[in-house]
Amino acid sequence: MITISIRRYHAEREPSQIVQEWEVEEGATLLEALTAIKSAKDPTLTFRSGCRSSVCGSCAVRVNGKEVLACAYKPKDGDLVEPLRFAPVLKDLVVDQRGAFATLGRAKAWLERLDEEAVVGPAEEKRTERQSDCILCHSCYSACPVYENDPLFLGPFALTRDWRYVADPREADPKGKIDAIQHKGVWDCTLCGECTAVCPQGIDPKSDILMLRTRSTQMGYSDPNMAAFGSFGLDF
Repeated sequence: MITISIRRYHAEREPSQIVQEWEVEEGATLLEALTAIKSAKDPTLTFRSGCRSSVCGSCAVRVNGKEVLACAYKPKDGDLVEPLRFAPVLKDLVVDQRGAFATLGRAKAWLERLDEEAVVGPAEEKRTERQSDCILCHSCYSACPVYENDPLFLGPFALTRDWRYVADPREADPKGKIDAIQHKGVWDCTLCGECTAVCPQGIDPKSDILMLRTRSTQMGYSDPNMAAFGSFGLDF
């Protein structure tokens, strides 16, 4: 047996947050451990799960400060399990994910098809297929440090999906999507790569954001942060 700690939250409890320790079977997945606690020890423990096979993404939590899928992670003695960050906690390990989904609308992250279907080659198919592997687990949203200071940031979740459609030859309005991500979007990312590090599907939002910056430049935009540096004292 090993001991894990779970940070729990309940709005009507005093205090609203507590950390509880539980003994669980060694070698089990975290989701199996949580299910065992709920079934045999505390039926009020609340968490979210679905497919149990790393497909649906609904069981994402943080362990020792890193985002993981509970159905895939095997806990170690002393682990601290917490809910995802930058989203209101509803109860225990369940968070309200509507804020992350709302960023998709602000980024126009959907496909506006051409009147006549474009021919998609193997390269484009492979590129858009990889981006569509996203399982909506929100791990990248939770891992992004920009949200700590700016909750209006579009974030890796929306930006990587936006690049999926900007890069799709069937997209009828790629410039409209580029226009939509200039404010609180593509230039606000610090390119730290935390989103890439935690993605369970191996998607690389950092690379997608770099591609969006390149496409933005091609469409006449530039990094507004560079204006703060002026001309470095040079007078041409």
